[in-house]
Amino acid sequence: MKIFYKLPFKKFVKKQIRPFQLIIEDEVEKIAINPDIGKLKKDDLAGFRVQKFSYRSQKFLIAYHLRENEIVFFKIGPHENFYHELKKYLREVE
Repeated sequence: MKIFYKLPFKKFVKKQIRPFQLIIEDEVEKIAINPDIGKLKKDDLAGFRVQKFSYRSQKFLIAYHLRENEIVFFKIGPHENFYHELKKYLREVE
């Protein structure tokens, strides 16, 4: 399965400390192995899946989209304002 990363995802990961980057890599691997692991979203975000994980007692979310033989990672970040920012990004790129 091919994996692609959108700019918001790349920027967030690049700014993080190395131990957290490794945790993110592990989460991406889990998703690559089992793409159905994330919760399927409805309405405005139909077709997206969101995987939740914790790092230092803070919740983080990863939004990704499955296509035929591809996984596209759109956004990663803390739960606060996550869905609002994802929708805003999607409006901007359309």
